[in-house]
Amino acid sequence: MAYMHDTGSGNGISSQFVTFALGEQTYGISILKLNEIIAYQQLTTIPNLPGFIKGVLNLRGEVIPVIDLRERFNMEPKAYDQLTVIIVLEIAGQTMSVVVDSVSDVITLQNDAIKPRPNFSTGIQTDFIHGMGIKDNKFIILLDVEKVLAAEDISTLKRLGTQKKGFIEKTA
Repeated sequence: MAYMHDTGSGNGISSQFVTFALGEQTYGISILKLNEIIAYQQLTTIPNLPGFIKGVLNLRGEVIPVIDLRERFNMEPKAYDQLTVIIVLEIAGQTMSVVVDSVSDVITLQNDAIKPRPNFSTGIQTDFIHGMGIKDNKFIILLDVEKVLAAEDISTLKRLGTQKKGFIEKTA
């Protein structure tokens, strides 16, 4: 799950998360899932994919699927700008990436600063939320990245990642 170490205070267990913004909200992903953060770059689009899968990028010869988290979470679209970044992650044994508005920081949260995810009425899905972190009296939505995507989406992305880069044509 997240990096844990004994800090010598409280219950001694803490977790580290890379935080990023989508709109006005701050989100966090376990630092253990993070491979790297890169500036947004032109992607290769692939036809017949769900709209939130923006395409693939060539990262040192590896084909990496790219997911727009704004679209995945049904948020208002926003034009990519100089703050937009791609976070490269390890999800379900596959290297994938997500586009976010901006990256913020790496934070350490004590376990007592992580509250359970909210429970809503039936029909509202929150299982992709690991918990709600509290830092400086503000909530940080801590994502379980392996649950952000449905199983069929992960299967599609794994197929994309195993395609040979020579078979993917660069689009303008």
